[in-house]
Amino acid sequence: MLSTMSGDVGVREAALLYEIGTLGAAVANARQEIAALRVDDIRLSHIPSATDELDAIVAHTAAATESILEVCETLDTLGEVLEGEAGQKLQTATSKIYEACSFQDITGQRITKVVGALKAIETTIARIADTFGGKVPASAEESVEHQDVALLNGPQLPALAMDQSDIDKLLASFD
Repeated sequence: MLSTMSGDVGVREAALLYEIGTLGAAVANARQEIAALRVDDIRLSHIPSATDELDAIVAHTAAATESILEVCETLDTLGEVLEGEAGQKLQTATSKIYEACSFQDITGQRITKVVGALKAIETTIARIADTFGGKVPASAEESVEHQDVALLNGPQLPALAMDQSDIDKLLASFD
């Protein structure tokens, strides 16, 4: 660009060229970082896995809440049979438990918002990657590292978890 300019280049022009060069370097760096994101992993694996985990949280929370409410009903019935202060205290305590169980509905609403945010992030990342293009293949070292991380996944989703028969088979294989 400097060669196309005729005459002396002033301080303002030099500063402008420097800023344009810095901006170009930042864009090139952003392109490399976006290409390294492995957008397909995010779109096909990470986001769906996260939303499945969140769905499992909602299901387990609902099941736990249902169990708590069933016990409260039993305690309420017992509270009606008990006379005096003990019965009143038991019913007051179960009322507080009923009120506290509203967390389940609030939790579900918040998790739904998080799932929406994850999907928006997924869409934005895919759009940015499409704009800047390019994919960087994972190195062999990164693939092995990814496999090790997969072993540390904590509680499994119900459909993927081992059941008692799987555990029995494993234990029988030691004989």
